[in-house]
Amino acid sequence: MFRLPIPGEAVWDGNYQSDVESLRNESNCCLRYGKDKPSKIIQMRLTTTLLLFMTAITLFGQESGIVAENAEIRQAGTGYTFTEGPAVSHDGQIFFTDQPNNRIYVWDETEGIKLWSDDTGRSNGMYFNAAGQLIACADLHNQIIRFDRDKNKHALFENYKDKHLNGPNDLWIAPNGDIYFTDPYYHRNYWEEGHTEVQDARGVYHLSHTGTVSRVVDDYKQPNGIIGTEDGKTIYVADINDRKIWKYEIRPDGTLTGKTFFAPEGSDGMTIDNKGNIYLTTGKVKVYSPEGKLIQEIETPEFPSNVCFGGKDRDILFITARTSVYTLKMNVKGVK
Repeated sequence: MFRLPIPGEAVWDGNYQSDVESLRNESNCCLRYGKDKPSKIIQMRLTTTLLLFMTAITLFGQESGIVAENAEIRQAGTGYTFTEGPAVSHDGQIFFTDQPNNRIYVWDETEGIKLWSDDTGRSNGMYFNAAGQLIACADLHNQIIRFDRDKNKHALFENYKDKHLNGPNDLWIAPNGDIYFTDPYYHRNYWEEGHTEVQDARGVYHLSHTGTVSRVVDDYKQPNGIIGTEDGKTIYVADINDRKIWKYEIRPDGTLTGKTFFAPEGSDGMTIDNKGNIYLTTGKVKVYSPEGKLIQEIETPEFPSNVCFGGKDRDILFITARTSVYTLKMNVKGVK
């Protein structure tokens, strides 16, 4: 284990997580619990705390070799309320959400970050399909939506058995175009009064490229992150409240089989690299080999919520983390 020094700091004990967590609790800005935005004073205090260590990274298992030599966590942007849903486009740009503010931003490794849309349907997890269209879990109306080239929204799916979904959270698109998405329940303060959970399970759904829909997992406490392999044969799903990652084989008809325990972690967003390693966001970024061995831990200045690879060479790890987004140069690459 080693820690890259913070410029200008002579001594630092690395205990930033408790500082950030206490400020974050004080600010009551976590989206999941429907709290209001933090006060300007709290935001200033949080920003000051973050500046003390925003270039720091703690790497465990450095022998894995997946992080580039002398790489540093870099803050690509800050000042958001709760960042989520990073998705890489065909040219390596990354689109991510600031869900409490109903916005999607786009990051480019040379041009930085700019606003892409401020009318997103409260988009959360996102993914690009083979046609280059941005697909999103949008829980304002509990839908899976598609954005067209003019940024207009089109509902692909919204009700299961004539009842609204709990709140689509994250998704993965298989090579054949099938969409798999998780549907946990986090009550939102922007839903209409009286909105309740009506589905009989917090499940995982399969939306085929032909338009048929089925629930393929129904035994989780709270499904959240989801990612599949490049060949479309294997999928990983997080049960965040049960602190477990499960691995399945994907049948030709899109259903899942061979449920296998993979890792003793819950996770928000997840991604995969070209070596088949699985990246989890659970207090820090944790990387597991395809065999289920923990090979790397990456600590970030703020607790991560999601992660993906971007840049023209797909070798930049892009991390959404509460009020900011961060990048880290890697030796491995994301899958295309």
